[in-house]
Amino acid sequence: MRGIDTNQSPLFSYVSQEERVPQDHPLRAVRKMTDDVLKQMSKKFEELYSTTGRPSIPPERLLRTLLLQVLYTIRSERLLMEQLDYNLLFRWFVGLSMDDEIWDATVFTKNRDRLLEGEIADEFFKQVLKLARQHNLMSDEHFTVDGTLIEAWASQKSFKKKDRPSGEPPDDRGNPTVNFHGERRTNETHESTTDPEARLYRKGPGKEAKLSYMGHVLMDNRHGLAADGELTQATGTAEYEAATEMVKAIPNRRNDRATVGADKYYDTAEFVADLRRLKVTPHVSQNTTRTSAIDDRTTRHAGYAISQQKRKRVEEVFGWLKTIGLMRKTRHRGTDRVGWMFKFSLAVFNLVRIKNLVWVV
Repeated sequence: MRGIDTNQSPLFSYVSQEERVPQDHPLRAVRKMTDDVLKQMSKKFEELYSTTGRPSIPPERLLRTLLLQVLYTIRSERLLMEQLDYNLLFRWFVGLSMDDEIWDATVFTKNRDRLLEGEIADEFFKQVLKLARQHNLMSDEHFTVDGTLIEAWASQKSFKKKDRPSGEPPDDRGNPTVNFHGERRTNETHESTTDPEARLYRKGPGKEAKLSYMGHVLMDNRHGLAADGELTQATGTAEYEAATEMVKAIPNRRNDRATVGADKYYDTAEFVADLRRLKVTPHVSQNTTRTSAIDDRTTRHAGYAISQQKRKRVEEVFGWLKTIGLMRKTRHRGTDRVGWMFKFSLAVFNLVRIKNLVWVV
């Protein structure tokens, strides 16, 4: 018998949110790990808020909401609030009941900015790494470093001379006509009026130059988890400098056995010498187009070949960040804001990776 299509909706629901979410849903494992991490950060949250005044959005709910934004690739806060309003799965994950009022997008953004001032992303990342170590997923010996370009939230038209005269008003304030053909544009003489901290950079010969930042990752070779991350301005030396700083900060590093793999872009005498001074074996891919800084002392060992195989997995981290984690083109401006989201997205990647490795349900 054919069913009848009616528009009458019931007034009440007798099924709770907890019952609506399947027991084997992937977000259950992520929620459990996130709650464990946030519980460890309670003292850090206390330092950010006054003991008097009107209660704000709980920071735990803020971070759970931001985590959903990264996991489900929701590009704007307004769309995020819309999803949170009618999506029962999102409400359950954040900790909102079916009748709780959803925050205004502007209020949510202002409360999120408070977390930017407290280095919460760094603490969240550290607590996720602590969770990975509890499951014995991290090593203290073998790592890989690499960097990737993150396109800035600024157009080529905004890249103008620093000492430009005011001149005539543009023909269209929203989308003016700009002709820079034949003009030599460099970061020394020009800057973006939209995001002054972004730098014009191209990854290699024959590729277009874009206003960008540079994200750096130190990956643990055992299970492909991000052991550290840093965001810098896009410069020719940023990758070497950031990699060296991340290697210095490796906790519990085994000086006598630690190795760091990298692609041939890192095959420079300065970088290799820095790693050796840190008592780290540089498993850098040899650049065959010129004299390599890596010789037979390194390549003759079987561990070098293993590192060359493992180092390619860092591209999986960058691929996830750009296709899912909102890092192909950032929605924020300035090194601090972009860096905060980069570190937080890395922490979310690690949570997903831990869930896949240990099958927490």
